[in-house]
Amino acid sequence: MGILNVTPDSFSDGGRFNSLDRVKGQVELMELAGIDMFDVGGESTRPGAEAVSLQEELDRVLPAIEWIAQNSSKPISIDTYKPEVMRQAVLTGASLINDVNALQAEGALHMAKEMAVPVCVMHKKGVPKTMQDQPYYQDVVAEVKAFLEQRIEACEQAGIAKKDILIDLGFGFGKRFEDNTLLFKNIEQFSDLGCEMLVGVSRKRMFRDIVGTDDIRERLIPSVTATVLASQKGAKLVRVHDVLQTVQALDTLRYLD
Repeated sequence: MGILNVTPDSFSDGGRFNSLDRVKGQVELMELAGIDMFDVGGESTRPGAEAVSLQEELDRVLPAIEWIAQNSSKPISIDTYKPEVMRQAVLTGASLINDVNALQAEGALHMAKEMAVPVCVMHKKGVPKTMQDQPYYQDVVAEVKAFLEQRIEACEQAGIAKKDILIDLGFGFGKRFEDNTLLFKNIEQFSDLGCEMLVGVSRKRMFRDIVGTDDIRERLIPSVTATVLASQKGAKLVRVHDVLQTVQALDTLRYLD
């Protein structure tokens, strides 16, 4: 899953693809690199990010989704928590709802059921603006697992089939370095929830503590390494910025493992 943030303020690529011409160029590069799915997002969820209005988000994502749908055969995911964005994105061409808020917004569950596309529900603690203000867990693995189990049940009660539910552990969303690393080491424990898993660790702040620098450019190798490990641990989808390098790494693994 290739990340396409049509935002001015995402943490590593904000402003790079917030015009349709730039979107077209990036889509073509991702296609050449071997992408399987596009993930289009119009509101930054980086730590400290401010919320954007419904209309602003729609104005950002719909032209990108429409162009991709008309010019690519690859499926499109809409990264949003707003029900109306879900609706219009699916009507425009998206075929997966990727919600960092786990369909907890008012009307989100109903909208997801009405749109009849698969969903991805993610764990996070708090809201993006304040989620990294001293988050705390007694047992991060157990707490994240319990939350996702509850959201899976809520989806099923709303009429969404379990086969159409993906889970995301939410690396970097209201979690300290030690929380992220412990979760990652225990990815396999989430397989008994009975849903496929999406893992997104690309360029995450957790790698700052590993490589010892804030330079985003120094997070490529840790990101690709962690993504390959996630695929070995059972991730069905991996959400990445660096599509070419990730595809090459996963292809190498397939040939040599």
